[in-house]
Amino acid sequence: MNQTGKVTDLRSALEYLKTLPGQLIETDEPVDPHAELAGVYRHIGAGGTVMRPTRIGPAMIFNQIKGHAEARVVIGVLASRERVAHLLGVQPWRLGFLLNEAVQHPIAPVTVDAAPAPCQEVVYYADQPDFDIRKIVPAPTNTEEDAGPYITLGMCYASDAETGESDITIHRLCLQGKDEISMFFTPGARHLDVFRQKAEQMGQALPISISIGVDPAIEIAACFEPPTTPLGFNELGVAGAIRGRAVALAPCLTIAEKAIAHAEYVIEGELMPGVRIREDLNTHTGKAMPEFPGYTGLACPEIPLIKVKAVTHRRNPIMQTCIGPSEEHVNMAGIPTEASILQMVEKAMPGRLLNVYAHSAGGGKYMAVLQFKKSQPSDEGRQRQAALLAFSAFSELKHVILVDEDVDPFDSNDVLWALNTRYQGDVDTIFIPGVRCHPLDPSQNNAYSPLIPDRGITCKVIFDCTVPYHLKAQFQRAKFKDVDVRRFVPDFQE
Repeated sequence: MNQTGKVTDLRSALEYLKTLPGQLIETDEPVDPHAELAGVYRHIGAGGTVMRPTRIGPAMIFNQIKGHAEARVVIGVLASRERVAHLLGVQPWRLGFLLNEAVQHPIAPVTVDAAPAPCQEVVYYADQPDFDIRKIVPAPTNTEEDAGPYITLGMCYASDAETGESDITIHRLCLQGKDEISMFFTPGARHLDVFRQKAEQMGQALPISISIGVDPAIEIAACFEPPTTPLGFNELGVAGAIRGRAVALAPCLTIAEKAIAHAEYVIEGELMPGVRIREDLNTHTGKAMPEFPGYTGLACPEIPLIKVKAVTHRRNPIMQTCIGPSEEHVNMAGIPTEASILQMVEKAMPGRLLNVYAHSAGGGKYMAVLQFKKSQPSDEGRQRQAALLAFSAFSELKHVILVDEDVDPFDSNDVLWALNTRYQGDVDTIFIPGVRCHPLDPSQNNAYSPLIPDRGITCKVIFDCTVPYHLKAQFQRAKFKDVDVRRFVPDFQE
């Protein structure tokens, strides 16, 4: 499955997916980017926490976008764990291990001087009289209630004005006007917000590039968070390690910043100091867009503003987007979470944590299933210590389910079986109240419970579904004979 040489950007990723049965479909039927495109894909392959009916399915290319004659839109590239595994060149169960290895051995990005870069084949400057980003970038809306067209997979790249250190993250970006984009920051959780605040305190705008349509390895790597990638750690190094080669950056044309050289689109702009706007400025719905927990986020009354300086793109560009609560978010957020947990627990107690799954039902953030092996009596209790370390490895984690080595953490039915046969609620539930989590969980507010003092405060919970070590002999699963199934069904695959 090693695709190191085959996938170098979004286009090569799509060409590779075309060779895999059932992984990519396309349509020439004209589609409206306003709600209709997401409405279609909700049925085709969104999955995740999207309201049913939905499913995990192929990625999809829309070749005819109303209002955008030259552009195409692809959605769902990372919306299945199997597809992510194909694109990164490992088995699905090894994805967390791959990212853990990559984050520990990063390959720093390099700047290419050859001009124009692929992402700069076509250039639009914001000072041109007919410039309108909404006509250039076919950003969809997920629903008819959205605050506006959103860029959901924009790789935001900026640098610390004091240290020069750079970082890349994905943010909620709403097209507000012909040269204006609003940018949502989760409070206290993103390095680019540190850069923005520093620049603002100095009265300076922060140059920022937004690269859209890139190598999937970059999209996954960009979702690492502290403490695994502390302030000053450029996650593009993780993408470089995954591919075994440095990510190529190109100098921007109008700002002192860089962008992904092989991106389909690049937006160049500046985060303006002291400027705030309402996120639903144009719709007044009070809504932003659907977010990973499965609910539509509230529009922010005051949100930072990017003033666009230029838009560049490749010829016949491919816009990449995702549905906020889809399986695509699960994989982008969840696989780096798995790597972070594996790394922290392995350092503390080597060889005991066998695997981790950041579960789809938690959007890749709220819930993790830890597969833990007890090999001796003194290992009893260490499984709960591993759960505590998981909360430390990823602060937005809300629930941890612990299972034994004979339970498949990626099979929800198997996990629920363990919950039903190896768990007693009054003995095996550990509550950790009053801990800061993620503000998009609607149950984390005082109206839900008077015990919650502030929005974003939660009760974190450990569900210990492991067998006590001294009882392991009494909890042996039924043992079936090992046979070569392919003798009977030649094309069978596990």
